[in-house]
Amino acid sequence: MKMLPLGLAALFLMAAAPAVAGDQDFTLANGTGYTIEQVYVAASRSDNWEEDVMGRDVLANGEEVDILFDAAEGECNFDLKVVYDDGEEATWSRLNLCAISTVSIYYNRATGRTWAETE
Repeated sequence: MKMLPLGLAALFLMAAAPAVAGDQDFTLANGTGYTIEQVYVAASRSDNWEEDVMGRDVLANGEEVDILFDAAEGECNFDLKVVYDDGEEATWSRLNLCAISTVSIYYNRATGRTWAETE
């Protein structure tokens, strides 16, 4: 795993400080060929994306980052949205983050298909 820039590491540590890492925390791996500028995680039952969990940092192609966030106890189903450096977005719905530890996202330029694989 690549080292996080100091600002990103500090952001995630501050976000996790009030509580022990939750069952919903996961690793996001970028295999899209693009830089991800924003990442949003929201409960599937919510209509609000809240704030960008990456803050000012970005996730380059081929890198991964631990996504740590506060969630209601027992909440497992979340939606994930990423925004690439060209402004394009991709979303995935109803990811059971209580059972998933890694979300790896990919993009096939030839077909225009974006997908996620989970572990």
